[in-house]
Amino acid sequence: MNLRVFHRLTSIKPPNVPCSPICPQLTCVQRRQYAASHEADVVVIGSGPGGYVAAIKSAQLGMKTVCVEKNDTLGGTCLNVGCIPSKALLNNSHYYHMAHSGDLAKRGVEVSDLKLNLKTMMEAKTTAVKALTGGIAHLFKQNKVQLLNGHGKITGPNEVTVIKADNSTETVKTKNIIIATGSEVTPFPGIDIDEERIVSSTGALSLNKVPQRLIVIGAGVIGLELGSVWSRLGAEVVAVEFMPTVGGVGIDGEVSKTFQRILAKQGLKFKLGTKVTGAAVQENLIKVSVEDVKDSSKKEELECDVLLVCVGRRPYTLNLGLEEMGIERDQKGRIPVDSKFQTVKPNIYAIGDTIHGPMLAHKAEDEGISCAEAIAGGPVHIDYNCIPSVIYTHPEVGWVGRTEEDLKKDGKKYKIGKFPFAANSRAKTNNDTDGFVKVLADVATDRILGIHIIGPSAGELINEGVLAMEYGASSEDVARSCHAHPTCSEALREGCLAAYFGKPINM
Repeated sequence: MNLRVFHRLTSIKPPNVPCSPICPQLTCVQRRQYAASHEADVVVIGSGPGGYVAAIKSAQLGMKTVCVEKNDTLGGTCLNVGCIPSKALLNNSHYYHMAHSGDLAKRGVEVSDLKLNLKTMMEAKTTAVKALTGGIAHLFKQNKVQLLNGHGKITGPNEVTVIKADNSTETVKTKNIIIATGSEVTPFPGIDIDEERIVSSTGALSLNKVPQRLIVIGAGVIGLELGSVWSRLGAEVVAVEFMPTVGGVGIDGEVSKTFQRILAKQGLKFKLGTKVTGAAVQENLIKVSVEDVKDSSKKEELECDVLLVCVGRRPYTLNLGLEEMGIERDQKGRIPVDSKFQTVKPNIYAIGDTIHGPMLAHKAEDEGISCAEAIAGGPVHIDYNCIPSVIYTHPEVGWVGRTEEDLKKDGKKYKIGKFPFAANSRAKTNNDTDGFVKVLADVATDRILGIHIIGPSAGELINEGVLAMEYGASSEDVARSCHAHPTCSEALREGCLAAYFGKPINM
């Protein structure tokens, strides 16, 4: 057994065994008095991916757990107006696009009298959201997590006050507090979002008709995903991006260029190296003023029916009582924490979008588990270099680890193994051959430093790369591992063959 796994398994107390973080110097009487004054071992503020997972894990480790949620439904941004509804629309809009574009006809599936029923598509999205948010409520009951509805505010070192919708309050005494309040849409200065014609990602998930022209401010992950949805459904989409590349922070340069080229073939248009200076709503249209980033004299006015603002998200850390507790936030509104997610107040923790690192649901989930284990006295392990990123367009883009740009900046000597999906058997049979796998490995040790995939099922394939990197695998390790045939995963193996042996088999 891997030594790290053995350490983790033997260091964490099993479920249903009370794990008290109370100071061992306390006498038995003092401990009983301390326990009696606290209604909970852990109070989690927020029920998003980080919060609900932290609450469940805390309960599984034997701690009396309370979760406070201000919204009517559980799951936070991800389940309600983020990851889940957007993926429902991405999946179903892709089916429509395959039929509408003639792709199904090429496969022998002829469709006549094709129509888009946007209302039904939105209802399918809502059904998925309701099922998953309701599932969290069931998990809370199953694991004996107490749910309190209202805005959670820290009103003492060991106290959380829940402010309810009717302005009544309820106070919970607790030994530990986990802040998992997530993030919110970053506003664009000078542009007011009404969620009807000028929309954030939230409004873009619920448009009641397909806009004729859609302008997206930002060509990062969210902008490209939602731009793809409405482009597939018939909108003319233009993405305006301040940076000279698409895909946001962390994407490999070569992948980004390929990605932009493929999306352009699908009909998306891009204005890169361009900034938006303002937007004016008129009776029948919205006029968006833009200018060149490098030359402000190059100005242009664009017109659209709907303007989507996707310039990122910011931590939701206001009105939590942080200032009163002496917990400062950094310039981006994030809460500084140590390696165990502790703030300057040792019994107050923070995870997910409220702290440093990428704003990803799975990153928050891992932190939620590790934070609960830390409170229970267990070890903490998260390798942030092994957290994957995925863009759920078609083709998908997935990556983990270092990019070529990162390695060049660090002066690291590396080798590259590439394999195109055009040479992959399963991709060819599926007529889905855009993209490639790119493996970066250390020249001296062959250890995998980064994996970058653009192509079919990249979001699924990248997890094999995560596993390999988490356990320090070399490109030879993956190259010599048998992969089922025919599968798209063979492309990853071929990329590793190319990295280690200098050449793949099937190219």
